[in-house]
Amino acid sequence: LNKQKQPDALLKKQYAPCGEKVLMHVSNFRKVKRVEDVVKVFERVRRQIDSKLILIGDGPERYNTETLCRLMGLSSDVRFLGNQRYTEPFLSISDIFLLTSETESFGLAALEAMAMGVPVISSNTGGIPEVNKNDFSGYLCNVGDVETMAAKAIYILSNEERLAQFKANALLQAEKFDIRKVLPEYEKLYE
Repeated sequence: LNKQKQPDALLKKQYAPCGEKVLMHVSNFRKVKRVEDVVKVFERVRRQIDSKLILIGDGPERYNTETLCRLMGLSSDVRFLGNQRYTEPFLSISDIFLLTSETESFGLAALEAMAMGVPVISSNTGGIPEVNKNDFSGYLCNVGDVETMAAKAIYILSNEERLAQFKANALLQAEKFDIRKVLPEYEKLYE
């Protein structure tokens, strides 16, 4: 796992030119990912905190999500980047990762974000609670509860010391899944 990387300053300037906070989501844009909820959370956060939203990935719900952004007047603050081979540079400039899925078997995208020191606001479904530790590496919220998700994101983002602590905690939580720790556990299990 990566240690918290310094943000790519040029990339940060490109997507958040005035020092806005960056919220991010990565998925295959299927219905189960509830990407429209990501947009609704962002819209609420943006009312209180200068922020931008980066959406990485592509799939059947992308058109609906783009349409929602236009209808909500968010297009100038939301970037659809399509599929990206490497998400690390974008994660390095992110302040919050949003994972609003209906269900997830594990939550690998959340773990990847935390491994880059990005706190996660997620739904509390499937395997996500094993990855994202509530009130430590981020927050777990009920599926579809965009109000609470936004409130938790605002809580983290509204205080720089608190944000720094959540970023450090996200990194600590991700380290629990380091292959050097997990592999011996699996070997013990098989023995």
